[in-house]
Amino acid sequence: MALTSSSSPAFFTQSSKPLLPSTNPNANSNLFSVQTALSLKWRTKVSFFSGIFTKQKNTQSLKDELFDAVAPLGRGAEATPEDQERVDQIAVELEAVNRIKEPLKSSLLNGKWELLYTTSQSVLQTKRPKFLRPNGKIYQAINLDTLRAQNMETWPFFNQATANLVPINPRRVAVKFDYFRIAGLIPIKSPGSGRGQLEITYLDEELRISRGDRGNLFVLKMVDPSYRVPL
Repeated sequence: MALTSSSSPAFFTQSSKPLLPSTNPNANSNLFSVQTALSLKWRTKVSFFSGIFTKQKNTQSLKDELFDAVAPLGRGAEATPEDQERVDQIAVELEAVNRIKEPLKSSLLNGKWELLYTTSQSVLQTKRPKFLRPNGKIYQAINLDTLRAQNMETWPFFNQATANLVPINPRRVAVKFDYFRIAGLIPIKSPGSGRGQLEITYLDEELRISRGDRGNLFVLKMVDPSYRVPL
């Protein structure tokens, strides 16, 4: 059956005349209510989606700001108290928008991470002459399925340490080191004193922020998600 103007729904018809208010006050009131509801619904949708985009933009902006802030600080060895305060403030802002509430259940944690910044003196060794400090890149790897972790220095010492992880809650683990390797070759069993705790306070596919039980801050960037920690 062919569609005719009489059989078509009203919203398919067009008029060459402008729409005029109805002489029926109830009709005008109903029309106003419908238009207002549609307008509010549209504004709500726009506000919802713009909120998502703004949050994503703010998170990425904060990450870029953090990467820029730590880049000239020599992993933290060259940081002034003002630098430390600035980096910590950016980290706090990122921690506030962290989407991964249970990082110890997230596969994003697995792999090898490069240490970009820390306040830990046991890592930085700033009281030593510069040539006796770890000057090359430093990595930390984690595998959740085996609950194993590994710290790796590069130039000039190539020292390594492996540890077992014991979850305390979905964000925090106890770290129990079992072996150290001098120059990456000579294994030495841990005497049992190498212990600590680590809390993952921000996590995504490229950035991890952690805080130690002594208040130290660690900022790391993912370099190899496929890396496996030796058993």
